[in-house]
Amino acid sequence: MQTPQTGQTPGALTPNLYETDFYAWIQEQAKLLRHQQWSKLDLPNLIEEIESLGKQQRAELRNRLKVLIGHLLKWEYQPERRSRSWLMTIRVQRRDTQELLEENPSLKPYLEEALQKIYESGRDLAVGETNLPLKSFPENCSYTLTEIFRDGFYPGEPATDNVME
Repeated sequence: MQTPQTGQTPGALTPNLYETDFYAWIQEQAKLLRHQQWSKLDLPNLIEEIESLGKQQRAELRNRLKVLIGHLLKWEYQPERRSRSWLMTIRVQRRDTQELLEENPSLKPYLEEALQKIYESGRDLAVGETNLPLKSFPENCSYTLTEIFRDGFYPGEPATDNVME
């Protein structure tokens, strides 16, 4: 059976649509799922996209933690340059990371596995933003996950009133 709009059969339309109009493809796949039209689904691409969503969540977790750890390192190793901006970045990244983990609790075990690699990226970020040599920072993460996520944990000297105001 051909469709009036394209002259193609529905199965022929889907793969082409995936390559030419991703948003329209998503809408079509959602409609097919809603109406339980299983045989018309573009399963190979649908599976790939679902797997990709999981990878995106892991990448978001890594990116948020990289920024958080980078700012904790900056806070600890450049106390004279501490700013309200750094403090706010630490607070926002903590909150957003915790929210991400609440929405995706199955990512929690991944944290322990990935912490060292995330730390290395956070250390690189701190090196780039502080202009301190790499050797200024520990090779391995000296913060526990509990500390990283704990409100009020600021390595080195605590946050002072003049930074908080």
